[in-house]
Amino acid sequence: MRKPGRVIWEVLGSVFKKPATVLYPAEKTVKPPRLRGRITFFPEKCIGCKLCMKDCPANAIFITKVGEKQFECDIRLDRCVYCAQCVDSCMKKALEVTPDFELAQIDKNKLKVHYACEPKEESPKPDKQE
Repeated sequence: MRKPGRVIWEVLGSVFKKPATVLYPAEKTVKPPRLRGRITFFPEKCIGCKLCMKDCPANAIFITKVGEKQFECDIRLDRCVYCAQCVDSCMKKALEVTPDFELAQIDKNKLKVHYACEPKEESPKPDKQE
């Protein structure tokens, strides 16, 4: 170090500058319009082709058949890389990307999301007349 006084001017100059970072939890930033966050599943739209399972590079989606034309979905958010490949490959738009990106959890079980289908109501059968 030939000129030790130079550091003092650098420190004093940066004290009065605006910080380059954002105080994140206190100040929310504007999200980009095409942000890829949490994946949602609409069981009423699913036809059970399982293309989303085949295209997922992280093996984070599991589709199971519950009844005739009824499917449930388990999404492992801890495995998901949020590439939205599953959303692009779904022909019936049963998967959708949401802008929710604040998914940090201490408990790993909270990152396993289960989307259950609603049971279909059976239509009443007419009584046989004798």
